[in-house]
Amino acid sequence: MTDLTLFGLPTCDTCRKARKALEGAGHSITFRDIRADPLTEAEWQPLLVEFGDRLVNRKSTTWRGLSDWMQASEAEEQLKTHPALMKRPVITDGATRTLGWDAEVQAVWM
Repeated sequence: MTDLTLFGLPTCDTCRKARKALEGAGHSITFRDIRADPLTEAEWQPLLVEFGDRLVNRKSTTWRGLSDWMQASEAEEQLKTHPALMKRPVITDGATRTLGWDAEVQAVWM
């Protein structure tokens, strides 16, 4: 089908489920571990423009461990400092980007 890039963490269950399903549907997946290979500012920008604050996972244990100051800061600063805060996965084919792995996202790629 298509070549996709999946941004996430290798230990994230949702990322593993998405990757397995996408590969099963015939997509070629390039996995980008956002902790081991952090995104550059230029790579964060289009994601922040498209998803805004939704890109930050406020339900995570990482979020709960942040200082009040960091929680009140801009999403861009939070993600640059703590990439694991990114809601996962972000999937792109270069033109289309999706966030998460719900039924709506699955309909885009499957």
